[in-house]
Amino acid sequence: MNEEIPDWVPASGFALRLAGVHFDAVSIQGQLGEEKAKGLSRLTDYDPGPIVYELNGFRWMYFLLPPGTARERSWPSYAQRYTSRTRPALAFVGVPALYGTTWPLAWRSVPTPTAPFVDPGLLEKTFA
Repeated sequence: MNEEIPDWVPASGFALRLAGVHFDAVSIQGQLGEEKAKGLSRLTDYDPGPIVYELNGFRWMYFLLPPGTARERSWPSYAQRYTSRTRPALAFVGVPALYGTTWPLAWRSVPTPTAPFVDPGLLEKTFA
């Protein structure tokens, strides 16, 4: 696999990854999640870091943060956090491959060398 692609990104399809190990995540449902992704893109000169979205169902948007950072902040009630301390059980987040068929998941924004994760402070600014 390419050195610039994180090892937690699968080569094909999609894979479930345990939150708190490779990344933490904050998810926001539907149009509100899309609005936060757009705001974050503008704040980062369109390099916000890894954002995964569901193509069906509730259309959750998952913002992938550095491990251990989601629990450091108080997120709004409509945002769910996934960390190594998610209760009542372990939390898994679906991660699509960069290429090929990954339905029902897709990348809204891929991890890059300059933005391997979403900056939690900048994501927090989109809630203001």
